[in-house]
Amino acid sequence: MKKTGFLCRKDKRLLIRPFKQEDYLAWKYFFDTLASPKNIWDSHIKSKDELSKSSFNKLLKLNNECIKKDLIYRLAVFEVKSGSFIGQVSLMNVVRGVTQSAYLGYLIHNCFWGKGYGKAATLATIDIAFKDLNLHRVEAGIEPYNRKSIFLAKSIGLRKEGLKKKMVLLRGKWQDLTIYSATCEDFSLKWRESSDF
Repeated sequence: MKKTGFLCRKDKRLLIRPFKQEDYLAWKYFFDTLASPKNIWDSHIKSKDELSKSSFNKLLKLNNECIKKDLIYRLAVFEVKSGSFIGQVSLMNVVRGVTQSAYLGYLIHNCFWGKGYGKAATLATIDIAFKDLNLHRVEAGIEPYNRKSIFLAKSIGLRKEGLKKKMVLLRGKWQDLTIYSATCEDFSLKWRESSDF
């Protein structure tokens, strides 16, 4: 996937970039047209209030603040052919200092599953992490029985590192997460120290 600017990647099928003001209708349509959840990780339903223009503006403001503070990078994923907003990828909990790391997150609209979009979008996000943000390491925390997410993590070159017990509060319970990770060296990139972050 080609770099088309800071935090932006594009190829023939996908465009990945930060959310913009003009994305509101596409974002709303995404949530308005979600099909029935296909598994327990596929429930992203929002109420009408949560889909208002003011809610989107708050989200946009929060995203921009998080990017400025170098904390979280939420990026929109668009299908080039249709122009549809089809999901988002994230680099969360960015840690600088001696770690230079972030957690990788991904969500693709279930109508677009099975097209390889998740793999392409996550690989582009890893490229952004290592080349644009100068991170050294990315991690994905995945519930141990989420086979599809584990398959995706392995397919993009993340290695299994271990289990963190009761790591996150999801669906009202503390859940274990299996950690899959990679460093820039795993993608044949040399980490370079930078004063920008």
